[in-house]
Amino acid sequence: MSTTVATDSLVLRLRALKLPSFVSHHAELASRAEREGWSFGQFLKELVELELNERKARRIERLRKRSDLDPDKTLATLDLSRLPVKVRRQVPTLCEGGFVERAENLLAFGLPGRGKSHLLTAIGHELVQRGYSVLFVPTFKLVQRLLQAKRDLTLEATMRRLDRFDAVLLDDIGYTQQDRGEMEVLFNFLAERYERRSVMITSNLVFSQWDQIFKDAMTTAAAIDRLVHHAIILELTGRSYRGDAAEERNRPSKSRRNKKPGASPQTQA
Repeated sequence: MSTTVATDSLVLRLRALKLPSFVSHHAELASRAEREGWSFGQFLKELVELELNERKARRIERLRKRSDLDPDKTLATLDLSRLPVKVRRQVPTLCEGGFVERAENLLAFGLPGRGKSHLLTAIGHELVQRGYSVLFVPTFKLVQRLLQAKRDLTLEATMRRLDRFDAVLLDDIGYTQQDRGEMEVLFNFLAERYERRSVMITSNLVFSQWDQIFKDAMTTAAAIDRLVHHAIILELTGRSYRGDAAEERNRPSKSRRNKKPGASPQTQA
């Protein structure tokens, strides 16, 4: 009975210390330690490492859920062979997260269907795996969120919440035309993160067309200047992924091309 009471007391204290892996695995590891003749130091080391590893896994899972990254757009599902050689060579380094540590921006340009969103989302997943906090958000949704916060007089608090993310991935900047109010909150967001936090951006518009986003030449120049001052720029060229996929779906299969009307299977063989 005393052993049971002591064990229950230990479990309660471990829970109070917020050590769930200790609670779950201390008895199992203790039995193993006795069988294999571990020292107390080795037993404690194994238990601490288990707690740290599981705590890291739980944190990464929380970061992944908060990120809103598309779970299907990962490096495993990205056809790297379709990327320009220069971009392909940069991917491993970008996934390590050094640009986030340096508060640099990552900008991906290209015509629709070139894989910009998939590439940056895949990099975002790799950053999360390394413990960085990332948020994926279509640009129009972020702008509407900031406008609503401005109307509710909570813009400063909203900016602080966004500032908790090491990198914010703005997808399709310039995809829709914006009025002056929308342009102002977007510019303020980018200016707020300048040299402090990373922004990852995909855009179909080259910089010379960004006056469609920020409306006047001075604001456009100021926005571009802040973004490119510390930035890595990826230019995605080549054929459209979606166009090639549609073409493949519509292309007759070899068996259909060879088959003659009215021919029997034996004839086709």
